[in-house]
Amino acid sequence: MKELNFKSPTFFERLRGMLGVDFYRLFHTPMFYIFLGIAAVIPAMILGTMGMENPQTGTVGEPLYTNTWHIIAAEIPLYVVNNIADYANMNMVFIFGGIMVSIFIGHDYKSGYVKQLFTTHAKKQDYMLSKTIVGAFSMACMCITYMLGAVGGGLFAGTAFDVNVVSLVIAIISKMVMSLGWASLYTFLNVIFRRYFGVSIVSCFFFGTGILIIGAAAIFGNNAILNIFLYGSSVYACLSSSILTLIVCLICSAAWTAIYTVAGTRILSKCDIY
Repeated sequence: MKELNFKSPTFFERLRGMLGVDFYRLFHTPMFYIFLGIAAVIPAMILGTMGMENPQTGTVGEPLYTNTWHIIAAEIPLYVVNNIADYANMNMVFIFGGIMVSIFIGHDYKSGYVKQLFTTHAKKQDYMLSKTIVGAFSMACMCITYMLGAVGGGLFAGTAFDVNVVSLVIAIISKMVMSLGWASLYTFLNVIFRRYFGVSIVSCFFFGTGILIIGAAAIFGNNAILNIFLYGSSVYACLSSSILTLIVCLICSAAWTAIYTVAGTRILSKCDIY
């Protein structure tokens, strides 16, 4: 009688299967499209309502932006916020992305999907990577809709479009690259607070707003090293970016992903996941 040999699936086969399930769920999750819309509406609304007369006072407020691309990125790297207009740019997408990851992972635990998954699929690392990749994809898509909303708002408001095109493209790509690092951080946080959905949302908001780097910079001074390690070089990507900026963001995003994936995998392996 011929003996049957069952070959265990490879890492890439396992990850591909899990990604297939997660992307299917993502594209069938209304919240994903809601956040895409929010990412587009916010810059369009900010730019489109600038300079409008206040019906109560009859005065016209000074616009936050005179150039459309300033709502995408600051002119220079910022480690301490001097003006809210300097910080309220595409980095806001990372906050929405964190909430999206929290909802996604929170549903896994609430629905019992995790219990079923780890009964048949014991590789915790695959789970971390799959959620990170899907989260990064979500944030990258939000970056695109954010940019489209900014362009639409700028056209409506009549703000300037003068910019160094190469630096602008590098800045946008660098921020999209950082989506992977941010997604790994949010996945890690949600693994830690897997039983406390509200806490996971607050933690993602806390890190996404950059409060940590702002506080550290206020204490230790305007330091690029703090930016790289505490805020993932996201504000390093600016309208004066060069190819070095992209390289730094690539290295930082890869480092964050490796660190938080390993840390999250260890937590899942040692703790009760249910």
